[in-house]
Amino acid sequence: MTSQAKGAPVARGDLFDPACPTRRLLDRIGTKWTSMAVKVLAEAAPGEVRFAELLRRMPGVSQKMLSVTLRNLVRDGLVARRVEPTVPPAVHYRLTGLGLSLDTVLAAVRDWAEEHMAEVDHANALSDAREDGAGAN
Repeated sequence: MTSQAKGAPVARGDLFDPACPTRRLLDRIGTKWTSMAVKVLAEAAPGEVRFAELLRRMPGVSQKMLSVTLRNLVRDGLVARRVEPTVPPAVHYRLTGLGLSLDTVLAAVRDWAEEHMAEVDHANALSDAREDGAGAN
């Protein structure tokens, strides 16, 4: 169920409606960086994780991409952000209840991907070989 304003539930979204905001939400939660950030934060739940620790635990993510990912997760109500007024400021993140519910779903997708990656790689190799063979004619 989605909401238009705080506490005002509306009808469920429709993924097949081009104007439905469900598509934007799926774009955000379907990224590898979101999945990794949610996993790291879920492992620490109900505790918090500092930005620098998230950066260390997510190999390959840039500081800018992590910032954008976290900003979107906070905006969507999936992550809570707390800033300590120190110099420099210490920024802490934790999953909200909504974010914890997302981790359950993303964990299933991560498990599926890790279990079936070899099969997908094999299918990709076969497809690439067929395309390469077709291009030679």
